[in-house]
Amino acid sequence: MTNPIDDHSAPATAPHGTARLPGTHFGAPEVLLLLVAAVWGGSYAVTKQVTLQWPVLDFLTLRFGLTFLVLLPALRPLFTAAWRGGLRVGAILGANLLAIFLCETYGITLTSAANAALLISLCVALTPLVEWWLLGHAPSARLWRAVALSILGAGLLSATSAFGRPGLGDALILLAALLRAILVTQTRRLATRHTLPALTLTALQSAVVTLGLLALTLVLRGPHWPVLPTQMSFWGGMAFLVLLCTVFAFFAQNYAAARTSPSRVSLLMGSEPVFGALFAVLWLGEQMTRLSWAGGAVMVLAAWYATRTPKPATA
Repeated sequence: MTNPIDDHSAPATAPHGTARLPGTHFGAPEVLLLLVAAVWGGSYAVTKQVTLQWPVLDFLTLRFGLTFLVLLPALRPLFTAAWRGGLRVGAILGANLLAIFLCETYGITLTSAANAALLISLCVALTPLVEWWLLGHAPSARLWRAVALSILGAGLLSATSAFGRPGLGDALILLAALLRAILVTQTRRLATRHTLPALTLTALQSAVVTLGLLALTLVLRGPHWPVLPTQMSFWGGMAFLVLLCTVFAFFAQNYAAARTSPSRVSLLMGSEPVFGALFAVLWLGEQMTRLSWAGGAVMVLAAWYATRTPKPATA
């Protein structure tokens, strides 16, 4: 099939014939997305620490190269008659993912990890607009209310951050937030153009990102590879980022994005800065104000409100 899904009222058929109405209840896709948000919430500080020990391009190349090697067995479904369609989808989503990680990782190196986690949450507010633009789905009144709550929560969370002095790092994180919104919408839009399992699609995206990074490195620096770090903190952080933040997270996001609406994906992922704050407080010992905690609670409320089942209309 080549036509994008263009009607929220019609059942969306996920890969392998799993049909469900997007946005009707809190199920396995939504639970997976919350787990992804928790994992990604802890990734900002880890990325900050790892990139202090190795250059960004080399770090990203190693991260996605290792991911691709781990997922090599998942490429088996490509050897079918529909492999060309799957490759096209993987190339499109992989290119978007490459742009996201370049902006996000360079942004993290130029601003604080907490600031990055807060700014990236604006993806929640951008996704309904991108979905409206790309899919023609006008957001419902419920969704607009949830988006408003998310923006309010993000504002409260950022009330004590250095938002008054935005720099290049902040701008890159904001661009990454827009690209994230485009990615979840594209994943939904392209879901009917292939029959690949989510893990195979994740492996394809990792391959595209790795090849793109290698090409970029060769153009900018030539065939030079810096000496690998030997610190356990580097390899522990790399294992966390590869196995949880990349392999598990992108498999879960690809699986869930094809089975629920893009706006709900971003609203659930909007709890990421809350988990990031908890990670910072419990692991790094950072302090948060009551206003910041209130913002986190509002964002969790927005995610719950967007995903709860509406009461049936009475005659």
